[in-house]
Amino acid sequence: MYPNLYYAFRDLFGVEIEGLRVVNTFGFFVAIAFIVSALVLANELKRKSKQGLLHPTEMQIMVGEPATIWELALNFLLGFLLGYKILAMFLLKRSATEDPQAFIFSTLGSWPAGIFLGLLFAGLKWWDKNKFKLDKPEKRTVRIWPHDRVGEITILALIFGLLGAKLFDIFENWSGFLQDPKSYLFSPSGLTMYGGLICAALAIWIYAKKYKIGFWHLNDSAAPALMIGYSIGRIGCQVAGDGDWGIRSDLAQKPGFLPDWMWSYRFPHNVNESGIPIPGCTDLKYCNQLEFGVYPTPLYEVIACFIIFLILWSLRKKLKTPGTIFALYLIFNGLERFLVEKIRVNNKMSFLGFNPTQAEVISSLLFLSGIGIWIYLTQKAKKAKIKGV
Repeated sequence: MYPNLYYAFRDLFGVEIEGLRVVNTFGFFVAIAFIVSALVLANELKRKSKQGLLHPTEMQIMVGEPATIWELALNFLLGFLLGYKILAMFLLKRSATEDPQAFIFSTLGSWPAGIFLGLLFAGLKWWDKNKFKLDKPEKRTVRIWPHDRVGEITILALIFGLLGAKLFDIFENWSGFLQDPKSYLFSPSGLTMYGGLICAALAIWIYAKKYKIGFWHLNDSAAPALMIGYSIGRIGCQVAGDGDWGIRSDLAQKPGFLPDWMWSYRFPHNVNESGIPIPGCTDLKYCNQLEFGVYPTPLYEVIACFIIFLILWSLRKKLKTPGTIFALYLIFNGLERFLVEKIRVNNKMSFLGFNPTQAEVISSLLFLSGIGIWIYLTQKAKKAKIKGV
């Protein structure tokens, strides 16, 4: 297990780079997941635009203006914060940065690095705006296609996805949150996938409505992107050991074709620091492993979700009714998560005499919603075809 990239580089390449302690492994894979998802989404939106299924919107912008004081100040502040904290991770002594999480939320940092990076960011902004400065700034009308907005959509998904994931996890583990709210809020672990999905979806729906992006075409374009992103994100859960593991497993029941670690794994050096001490480990943090082997459920989801992505990707040009790819995504997503919950450690709820997990309830609703959307859209398309004959 690699709680952050420092441990990965130390183990894989034999080099110790103190600054990499700040790069949480889970966050690293989440970043990759967002990048890959954005590329897949942009590709699909562009394809649909070429087919005439999506259309641009026009807006007026001012061109030729120099950088404003506000823009320069904002860029300086961003650069200063990155330099004061992130760049400082590579410059300060190890004693100050041994615990990256505590360092980030402390007052410690490097003033010279912060001022240098702040001035650099402000200077680059001034130079960029000055390149296109006109003697007389003018208004111009530009056409912006849906695939041109993928950057903004990705940022919305990132912000509201992380907020929703943490919020839903707090609801799911309310008693633990009440005991230690501060450490719980700033913990790199404890993110509920469905919370992120729901909150990000609401934010993007409002954004799409504002800019008149076709609702079902956007959903269909996003479905494969969401699936491949989730698959990559789960790699981070597996590698970091963030607590999304399964219940205790029995190697005696393991199918012969699987290696032991795919059936029973103890998640050594897990980021949650759960379990018992690892013999011989001399690091100040992350020296624990689980007391017994458990099902590596994040790994199972990596494989299952990648297969679902391939299915959705192969069908995206064959299913002509808008929204049906998204309906399949909901069905497959709900089914996959419901099944994995049966062997996954999670908190139970009391619901109508049953004791499901939060994920089981939401995944069931997604599954049923997918079936309902499929039936509604296909029936609607059939009626429209009959009327058009």
